[in-house]
Amino acid sequence: MNNIFPGKDISDEDLISKIPLSASKGFTQPVTVGGVTFGGAEVPIVAGPNTVESEEMIVEIAKEVQLAGAKVLRGGAFKPLTFPYRSSTYREAGSIGLEWLASAKVESSLLVATEIIDIRDMEKVCEVADFLQIGSRNMQNFPLLIESARTGKAIILKRHYGSSLRDWLGAAEYILNEGNHNLILCERGVAAPHTHKQTSRFLIDIQVIPAVHEFSHLPIMADPSHASFWQPWVSPLACAAVAAGADSVMLEVHPNPREAWVDPLQALNYSEFETLSRKIQQIAKLTREF
Repeated sequence: MNNIFPGKDISDEDLISKIPLSASKGFTQPVTVGGVTFGGAEVPIVAGPNTVESEEMIVEIAKEVQLAGAKVLRGGAFKPLTFPYRSSTYREAGSIGLEWLASAKVESSLLVATEIIDIRDMEKVCEVADFLQIGSRNMQNFPLLIESARTGKAIILKRHYGSSLRDWLGAAEYILNEGNHNLILCERGVAAPHTHKQTSRFLIDIQVIPAVHEFSHLPIMADPSHASFWQPWVSPLACAAVAAGADSVMLEVHPNPREAWVDPLQALNYSEFETLSRKIQQIAKLTREF
């Protein structure tokens, strides 16, 4: 590749000496977990609530999103927040949430993705999770990346909202360097001066999707829910991401979005999710071969 702009993002030298394991092999290397393939012809959907709120609720959500086409259930048992203050409506389930996710996994047969934020929780999280999600704020928490990689679990590595693609692939290199190649990148929005709405903190970087395919062999997932923080924008952004080549989409789903414990403005209800799920598969058929 020609380094047209020396010093801007990824250089030819970076591909050789800094991110050789993350660098492109000329194709996307699929990651398959439990029969679900990321980076293949289909576009698996990862769906569920931001935070697991009760056993009954997460089991219900799992069944509903599975019927509508989801392949993986996502839900946070441990939830990092921007600020340390929590209220009766803005909270996390903790360890009991993992038990609820385990019940949902049995009841629905979906795979489970949940966030790991503390090495001390690794063993109990791994008992339930098929995918360890590394949140954006922990993208460069290198001890957490290394320990997560050593579990052998598939990892969803979210991009920090202030990081370049170079930084992101550098974080991925830590995981790959431990011999764990079950790694999926996840674009969840970048910081920008203007986001078009007061409640929206980030902009989804559609351009990074083809950029990842150019510079890396790793599959890329898009998270338009966290990128937009606004439900009416989630569907068009998800469709745009798939059209741009996203290998998977992560979507926030809740039975009563405005009553969600965390981030009530961005979740889809069941009907909205079902409609979007159909659109995603239709776009996938148009843009890639099955």
